[in-house]
Amino acid sequence: MARVLACLLGSLTLLRGIYAIGQDACVTFTSSSSSFAVVNGKTASPILISADEWPGVQYAAADFVADIQRVTSVKPSLTNFTVTASVAPSANKPPSSSPIIIGTLGKSSLIDAVVKSSGLDVSSIEGKWESFLTRVVHNPLPGVETAYVIIGADKRGTIFALYDHSEQFGVSPWYWWADVPTTTQTNLFVATSGCAHGSPSVKYRGIFLNDEQPALQNWAAEKFTNGTGAPLTGSPFNHFFYTQLFELILRLKGNFLWPAQWSSAFGTDDPQNQFLADAYGVAMGTSHEEPMMRSTPVEFSLFGQGPWDYTTNSANINQFWLVGTERAKPFESVYTVGMRGFGDLPLSETTDISLLESVIANQTDILQTVYNTSDVSTIPQVWALYKEVEGYYDDGMRVPDYITLLWSDDNFGNVRRYPTIEERNRTGGAGVYYHLDYVGDVRDYKWITSNQIEKVHQQMSLAIQRQADQLWILNVGDLKPYEREIEFFLTYGWDASRWAPSNISTFVNQWATREFDLTTDKAATVTSIVANLTRFNARRKPELLNSTTYSLINYREADNVLASWAALEAASTSIYNSLSSAMQPAFFQLVHHPVLASNNVANMLISAGMNNLRASQARLSTNQLADTVEQLFEKDFDFEQQYHSILNGKWDHMMDQTHLGYFYWQQPMTNSMPLISRVQTKKQALAGVMRIAPEGTLGAWPGDNPNQCSQGYSCPPPSMTLDNFSPIVDRYIDVGAGGPAPFTFTAASNVSWLTLTPSKGSISPNAPEQRVLAGVPDWSKLASGVNSAQITFTATSSGQPPLSVPVMFYATKNTPSGGFKGFVEGTGVISIEAAHATRKTTVQGISWTELPGLGRTVSAVTPMPLSDATFSAGAGPTLEYDFFNFNSEGGNVTAIVFLSPSLNANTDQNPLAYSIQIDSQAPVTTNPVGPEIPGGLPNGWETNDGWVANSINTINTTFGGVNPGAHTLKISMITPAVVIQKIVIDTGGLQPSYLGPPESIVL
Repeated sequence: MARVLACLLGSLTLLRGIYAIGQDACVTFTSSSSSFAVVNGKTASPILISADEWPGVQYAAADFVADIQRVTSVKPSLTNFTVTASVAPSANKPPSSSPIIIGTLGKSSLIDAVVKSSGLDVSSIEGKWESFLTRVVHNPLPGVETAYVIIGADKRGTIFALYDHSEQFGVSPWYWWADVPTTTQTNLFVATSGCAHGSPSVKYRGIFLNDEQPALQNWAAEKFTNGTGAPLTGSPFNHFFYTQLFELILRLKGNFLWPAQWSSAFGTDDPQNQFLADAYGVAMGTSHEEPMMRSTPVEFSLFGQGPWDYTTNSANINQFWLVGTERAKPFESVYTVGMRGFGDLPLSETTDISLLESVIANQTDILQTVYNTSDVSTIPQVWALYKEVEGYYDDGMRVPDYITLLWSDDNFGNVRRYPTIEERNRTGGAGVYYHLDYVGDVRDYKWITSNQIEKVHQQMSLAIQRQADQLWILNVGDLKPYEREIEFFLTYGWDASRWAPSNISTFVNQWATREFDLTTDKAATVTSIVANLTRFNARRKPELLNSTTYSLINYREADNVLASWAALEAASTSIYNSLSSAMQPAFFQLVHHPVLASNNVANMLISAGMNNLRASQARLSTNQLADTVEQLFEKDFDFEQQYHSILNGKWDHMMDQTHLGYFYWQQPMTNSMPLISRVQTKKQALAGVMRIAPEGTLGAWPGDNPNQCSQGYSCPPPSMTLDNFSPIVDRYIDVGAGGPAPFTFTAASNVSWLTLTPSKGSISPNAPEQRVLAGVPDWSKLASGVNSAQITFTATSSGQPPLSVPVMFYATKNTPSGGFKGFVEGTGVISIEAAHATRKTTVQGISWTELPGLGRTVSAVTPMPLSDATFSAGAGPTLEYDFFNFNSEGGNVTAIVFLSPSLNANTDQNPLAYSIQIDSQAPVTTNPVGPEIPGGLPNGWETNDGWVANSINTINTTFGGVNPGAHTLKISMITPAVVIQKIVIDTGGLQPSYLGPPESIVL
């Protein structure tokens, strides 16, 4: 986002040129010939509104006044102004200064008079859903020379225009919900040409409060009740809570809400809830499993008669729905139709399509009765195709065209279905139910942000392209701590045309600048922090992490993960410390706490893995790591308490969610520490004082260990390999204490080309291990092929027998053919980030395009622009990767494609597909996702090590006839929406890891 550098009082001062994110700017802080003064010289322009205006516009206008005062400390007057045939001398006298006039076309008599008097052309917004325009108008009213006019095509158009200006003035939508301070200004001006926006990309854009216990509910009970909730449910979600939420939704350009449901009933908990939602301008619905505007199971448990079984109790259930419809009729509502089982469970296995069709037919009858019309097609209705309900659709069930088909993701951010070409002409259209939070298989994730906005964009851009744009609803759990991701989802639904893969990072940059008043450099740093925070947590939800997720021995994976987290925390801490005390609470909530808490969990779990590994290796450092795990475990609670204590406990309970020690999919009842081991501090290991643990093995020498060799005893000395094209340029050997006896050690090699750093050291109970790096600084000194060396570690300890351990070291010098350019095999693999293609082709205007930041490592690629085009194998847009291999397994190599999790969202009859080939071999058609039973999920998705838990779907293809030499791997588009992150070609040396080997060297 651009920022304005202005010279004030002879010095350069950074001013916040506030722009609404993703919106054209019309606000400035300096006067010009083409500006209108909102506040100038401590004088504010008066604000006029009509008494017959929508209540929601009246509320927003009051917020508009308050926002101007927040920014400038000047409060404008707000007057209900009535235009009469002759100007009366009192209440209707025009203001002496140029006013701001607010109103809605066709509702505000004031605005209608302005349009008529001035001849203002409003055709660009008239009759267009939620559109607005603003501009300076001359002679808008008798006696008024000029005015700045803010006009909405409908009530929300006017509301959004007001909140859009407030954001540009410098008031964050999150000023209350995340305590973002307002940067003050002396003056406020708007461009005479004003701002404008047409109809949004998505008609209904909303959020769903779900799984609200323990955090949101406990917090709301403390802050919005006197200790006693609603009479029948005990719910704390009353109108005091919801009006705060309504304002937030509207400031974010949202317009729709599914309310909290699990121990609440929006329509009965507080009689003002529905009335105020409508008054504020928020359309209400009920969730995917709550038909006809009634909370289920809560309200049915209170007021329903008989079982929730339509086969035996339809009359009572219909009556239950009738009451909900009558209650909702006066208000703007979107009715969920259909039926699920009690408590968000599937209906019984005996449920058939004819029964569900009768459910919807009877719900239609109810709407016809309540609304006294035979045509209910103008009443917004949505059928949520969630889990097994989608299976009914797959099996042939259909609903009237005017009912919106609400497709769902798999609860982990992968949309199950979008409309096919044939489904896109339905009058009710389609929408998407998407998740940032979930309770269920394979595991709950409710604690902290773990979703990349790059992923949200990739999935929802397909929704736009495939016209699932009638209604988007986002499961936001407790709302916090998903603030940024919520805003992106709603912002993208507001105007999808502004956001593409190439500029997603600018959303976070603009957000960081707006929220924290940062310089350009610091905003870029925060953008990077957020990108890495969400990338690291999206690699695997924190709730799914364990002590061996990341390899402890291969590719230095666990070490690199810890180093990356440490660097992230250092960067976040630096920004936090540089902020004013007023700004720190917002930064802590939105950035710093997620970084601190997530790093702590990752560090604790990896340390637990290292602790258990060292115990198996008889290393004394086991105990230090056990201490570390215990300290980090307790620190987790300290971070929770720190969050709860900021701003005098404003957000107490908001981090109550348990997240450590899952035993199955459901949240643990308390946090529990990962398993750790200890060794006796006074007992010496049987094999002697020194333990040698080389990189790449779970074993340790001397002595017996099941990981030394298959026999488990009398194993040969350890060996290590390195070649001149390894991305990791050296190998390590850990020297550790095998008990309480201190010792000194030396490391010596029998060749001159191998360096050992350090070559000696001291080990004691206080410093129980040291890492020695073995490397080849000058490969020119080695002969081609394999060069062998022996490293001897010798320990000397008072009162202990001498001890020497040999380690064999094999250095292979490889040479690709002259002139080769491309990826070169190192340590038995070629690893390639998908975006780093040697070449790519374009077919029918489509080419593979990078999705920066998406995925587990660097980025991803997908065919763009998005379309419905398909190709035969090898004929579509193609990625080409030149590589050179020195090895193969009898001429065979295996290409492993790392794909972002996706589903066959264009139906199993048109599944995801790409082709892969090496050189001129025939392309192999690959379908990475298999078919699913109706309403189910494909094989490979499930389990704690399935591809949704791993956040990656790896597909192996083996090729023969790939002898050592130069080759080209080709990947071609067959169908759209395939997303590739990484490719690994295994020539025989691939080792187990979570993220795959680091990228190969490129010549």
